[in-house]
Amino acid sequence: MPPKLKLTAITLDCPDPQALAAFYREVTGHALAPGSNGDFAGLVREDGLVIGFQRVDDYRAPRWPDQAAPQQFHLDFAVDDLDEAEALLVKWGAVKPEHQPGGDRWRVFTDPAGHPFCLTRA
Repeated sequence: MPPKLKLTAITLDCPDPQALAAFYREVTGHALAPGSNGDFAGLVREDGLVIGFQRVDDYRAPRWPDQAAPQQFHLDFAVDDLDEAEALLVKWGAVKPEHQPGGDRWRVFTDPAGHPFCLTRA
């Protein structure tokens, strides 16, 4: 039987880990991980999953949907009210790109470091 792997962390490259952690802390409500600093900051979900943000010199932001600097990954978040969540995300620093392929099913945003992420209906 193959070993069961438990996902313990997802880490995003960025130019400013503390700033990006602050954005996602607003978005998720997760606690800031002990020891977070200017080189690595993390948020801890109640089940222990860490969303980490690591400093990368000369960081090059994705340019979604342009593949010249591809997205590399994206996060999906389920919400009850897309319009309400959108207003809050934009207030906190997210950007809603013009290109929205999801119709009424989901919406694409980029975080302050340029990473695309989606909101879906819960």
